[in-house]
Amino acid sequence: MSFKAVVKGVGSYLPAQVVTNEDLARRVDTSDEWITERTGIRQRCIAAEGELTSDLAVGAAKRAMDHAKLGPEDIDLVIVATATPDMTFPATAAIVQAKLGIRQGAAFDIHAVCTGFVYALSTAEKFLASGQHRQALVIGAETFSRILDWEDRTTCVLFGDGAGAMVLSAVPEEETDGKGIISSCLRCDGSMVDLLYVDGGVSSTQTAGHLRMQGNKVFREAVNRISSAMMEAAKEAGIEPSEIDIFVPHQANQRIIDGVVRKLGIGKERVISTIAKHGNTSAASIPLAFDSALQDGRIKSGDLVMLEGMGGGLTWGAALLRY
Repeated sequence: MSFKAVVKGVGSYLPAQVVTNEDLARRVDTSDEWITERTGIRQRCIAAEGELTSDLAVGAAKRAMDHAKLGPEDIDLVIVATATPDMTFPATAAIVQAKLGIRQGAAFDIHAVCTGFVYALSTAEKFLASGQHRQALVIGAETFSRILDWEDRTTCVLFGDGAGAMVLSAVPEEETDGKGIISSCLRCDGSMVDLLYVDGGVSSTQTAGHLRMQGNKVFREAVNRISSAMMEAAKEAGIEPSEIDIFVPHQANQRIIDGVVRKLGIGKERVISTIAKHGNTSAASIPLAFDSALQDGRIKSGDLVMLEGMGGGLTWGAALLRY
């Protein structure tokens, strides 16, 4: 029997603390105008002291499971995309599995930074399509505030904390009505690792380190690489990018989103942008934006949705699904 991975539930979670551009301007040499013009960001959420990546993940996961009308006994695969795990090991997915009361199946993390959710979604799809697992919980969760240098105005203004989740079910293909994950394209070029990285690690410095970025170089790479992945995913599905109903990009920079939209001829009314409220939440940004658009009615049943991300590695990728 042939199975497809169909989205059955979506959920998100944001920490209570909101930090505006004006708040940051009192801390570093910056301004609301400077941040907004260059990025489109106006505010971001920051995890409270003691609030862990796994806590954000659990908040999003519970809402996704409620939406799917599934309980802990139904989930047999947990994948967490994160670059800010609770601990070096075990995987944050294992911690999330325990906190949710899931006692069966597999759980592991995927680390592809801002592309992490696309990598995780594509990975889950393979497990479900094979028939090896039946219900997957795919989460993007980050506490990037923990690795920011709060004296570096070029990076600390960009990122926020949050989590988003999807429940995917293995459904016999003849019963899907065309819904499910259709195609994906995953890429990495490790020769550009120095464009976006953290200057610490277990093996190298025995510290967590801080995020470092060559912003102008990342920006120059972004539009072409993201567009290329989207075109590959569309080609595999036999469609043109302009045919998608909704575009849910990684929320890194509004100018990057606008550049991709122009390059691929996607109408602005079909683009989901939450960057103004969330900032860049790395692996959490795509499911956060997806849930936001689902809640306000912009994403509807049957819509053809394109997702994309680009992050440290450099990694980039896209996935196409029918909701």
